[in-house]
Amino acid sequence: MGGHGRGTIRLPGARRTGRRCRPRSRCTEPVGDLRRGHVVGAGRSSVNDTATTELVVPALSLVVLVGCTGSGKSTFAHKHFPATAIVSSDTCRGIVSDDENDQSATPEAFALLHHIVGVRLRRGLRTVVDATNVQPKARQELVALAKAHDVLPVAVVLDLPDAICLRRNAARPERAEVGAHVVHRQQRELRRGLRGLAREGFRKVHVLRGVEAVDAAVVVDEKSWNDRRELTGPFDIVGDVHGCRAELETLLDRLGYRIARDDRGRAIGADHPDGRLAVFVGDLVDRGPDTPGVLRLVMGMVAAGTALCVTGNHENKLVRALDGKKANVRHGLAESLAQLEGEDADFRAAALAFCRALISHYVLDGGRLVVAHAGLKEQFHGRASGRVRAFAMYGETTGETDEYGLPVRYPWAEEYRGRATVVYGHTPVTELRWVNDTLCVDTGVVFGGSLTALRYPEREPVSVAAEQVWYEPVRPLAATTIATGDAVVRRDPGVLDLEDVIGRRVVQTRHHGRVSVREENAAAALEVMSRFAMDPRWLVYLPPTMSPCATSELDGHLEHPAEAFAYFRDAGVSRVVCEEKHMGSRAVVVLARSARAARDRFGVEGGEAGAIFTRTGRAFFDAASTTDTLLSRLRAAAERSGLFDDLGSDWVLLDAELMPWSAKAIGLLRGRYAAVGAAARASLDATTRVLADVAARGIDIADLAARTERRAADAAAFTAAYGRYCAPTDGADGLRIAPFRILASAGANHAMRDHDWQFARIDALVAADTDLLTRTARLVLDPGAPAEVAAATAWWTDLTAAGGEGMVVKPFDPAPAPGARPVQPGIKCRGPEYLRVIYGPEYLHEDNLRRLRHRGLGRKRSMALREYALGLEALDRFAAGEPLWRVHEAVFAVLASESEPVDPRL
Repeated sequence: MGGHGRGTIRLPGARRTGRRCRPRSRCTEPVGDLRRGHVVGAGRSSVNDTATTELVVPALSLVVLVGCTGSGKSTFAHKHFPATAIVSSDTCRGIVSDDENDQSATPEAFALLHHIVGVRLRRGLRTVVDATNVQPKARQELVALAKAHDVLPVAVVLDLPDAICLRRNAARPERAEVGAHVVHRQQRELRRGLRGLAREGFRKVHVLRGVEAVDAAVVVDEKSWNDRRELTGPFDIVGDVHGCRAELETLLDRLGYRIARDDRGRAIGADHPDGRLAVFVGDLVDRGPDTPGVLRLVMGMVAAGTALCVTGNHENKLVRALDGKKANVRHGLAESLAQLEGEDADFRAAALAFCRALISHYVLDGGRLVVAHAGLKEQFHGRASGRVRAFAMYGETTGETDEYGLPVRYPWAEEYRGRATVVYGHTPVTELRWVNDTLCVDTGVVFGGSLTALRYPEREPVSVAAEQVWYEPVRPLAATTIATGDAVVRRDPGVLDLEDVIGRRVVQTRHHGRVSVREENAAAALEVMSRFAMDPRWLVYLPPTMSPCATSELDGHLEHPAEAFAYFRDAGVSRVVCEEKHMGSRAVVVLARSARAARDRFGVEGGEAGAIFTRTGRAFFDAASTTDTLLSRLRAAAERSGLFDDLGSDWVLLDAELMPWSAKAIGLLRGRYAAVGAAARASLDATTRVLADVAARGIDIADLAARTERRAADAAAFTAAYGRYCAPTDGADGLRIAPFRILASAGANHAMRDHDWQFARIDALVAADTDLLTRTARLVLDPGAPAEVAAATAWWTDLTAAGGEGMVVKPFDPAPAPGARPVQPGIKCRGPEYLRVIYGPEYLHEDNLRRLRHRGLGRKRSMALREYALGLEALDRFAAGEPLWRVHEAVFAVLASESEPVDPRL
């Protein structure tokens, strides 16, 4: 091996370039989606007149330090890598035995080391293994771990003279037992295996010889070729072209690209005046009439930096054929080879180099977008291996074939739970369909379908029809719904998945940070959702609970507006709105403009185009006919008021109150409230008669009679209180709906809009059908202005005296000021008589009030804030087009929160 000074060794397959050695790639993946190569004894560069050795290390890799005891591996690791990235065999030995030098614990220590390494690699974290690793078997286990997690293994060898290692060991008391024979044996094993590191599977090998080389080493991070997170778009992601040059030019023109042509009129590139970047999902070649024309255009765009392109399985097969390797000349390959024969040798060589250099996938837009030919599971995003490349090109098959002899594809997208949007092609579809934030944009242009591009981040499809059927498919295409216009995009149907909601969970919200869901609460919510909830595709939002105002100290009041106004005034809210609180049942209305809108956005076909459900996700009415009638009338009102056109949407989500209360709560009324009232009247009437007989005999029972009379009056008031909210209904007849907030429409969460915006549209909707819809009375005021507060208090007093439930006080502008603490989205202030329904007929007696005034509101307020944030999060995710499982994550958490032990009377 030579002396122990700095030097290089030459590995098989590497060529000498000065002092830097790089191998000739033997893989079809261009540099493994990463700048591959075994850099051995890396070259020197001048930095402040000090010689340095650059060690190029992939950002995502498993770095295996190789060196005998005393070579300084731990010092080197901590100098160049974060402490959290280093997994040391000595540390693991200490964990399992309390003694880092206990060699009897070595098997358990390395089992722990391998487990930690596996966890880190699975999470996408570069990991450094600090162990001697001089034996091939030890290294093989680590290479296997890297391969299992699709990351590149890198070896960094510290080859120091034996004398230096012995001297260092002698200076460390804990290493005093490490004899010279151990160091000599380890050095022999290291040098014997040095030349075989590349064959063992290490994709880069750095050898540092001598103390000077180790001290001069500088680790340089190397980004994977597929990592283009810095490119944020906007993008136009183009589906499989398959040699259809004319259609590609038409599509690029429609997308706004300017096509450049050579002196023969051939398209040789294109750029967009707004700086948009085209991304091709592969399969540019085969089957179609002009594979060279497509390649010439896309190659020019990629070279000019106006496009990116990933490899498809057809490019991979074309490369094999042009390289003279065995390739099945089927499925259009023969056509491509014949067309390329008509081109000159320079073009053929350039086309071969271009196709060979295409990588498996790109990670774009800060990791929010992944483009691969056949799609890509989350665990493969940003990874580099043959397995990743194969999946990206071919997808995953079940091992079966269909009636046409074609492989049956495994539906990986249906189980996808990644945070990145995945756009792909490969399998022709006749209708675009989002499935868990993944979309196939191959719409079969070569088979007579269309060529489609997805505008990102707009998520708008643009398509052009095929000029003709260029190639008869093996599997016939169904009648396409994509003609000359924009492609129809259907949402995935989506259902609740147990794994998405069970167990303890943490939901990250934009408005309240992390919200935890307890396991026991999740179980209770699952019971409700699985047994009673309606079709989960409609359940994109559940309304939050609402906290009452602080307890009032005024005589005869448990709640009073003064406390609500004081809360917002103290919180710095300068403008609030007081809205009449209708006594009914909370209802969420999903209103689609048509059956097609319900299908395209919610994935629901058949039945009425919309839904009405309760705050626990149950269908509001048992009879579908009642729901259908109400939705039809609401839809007509929305059309007359211009709501759909105003919002630019074919659907709208409304928060409302449905009245009378008895329409939904008749069982509760009969079983609880009416029973209490009837029992009170019967018993007190009998008591009154007995007391009258006793008084007639001259016995003084005045106090008892007065108390009984007062109790009878309380019972009558209790009956009158709930009786105000009961009215006869027959199906939809007799029902009233009070919409008070527009929650969302296509691409927009409106829940954070100010109330001026809300009032204008809600009032127009109500005016379009005053027989069904009820306007919500309201006042807007400054909670710090005494005169305005007095006027609002008087309004509330009159409202509740006339039988109204009370009011809700809300910030006029729900959007919090930057950096401000979150405030309650609404505080309810209920009238004295209504509270009889909640707290019982005699709650206003002073001794009862005194007890009730100690009610605690902290937990209720916390729950209200969390549920409000979860509701907003669900709306944000749905409006942004995120997959339904992500929306349900927040919706389910609202339902789970309702299982917390909070006084239901609050």
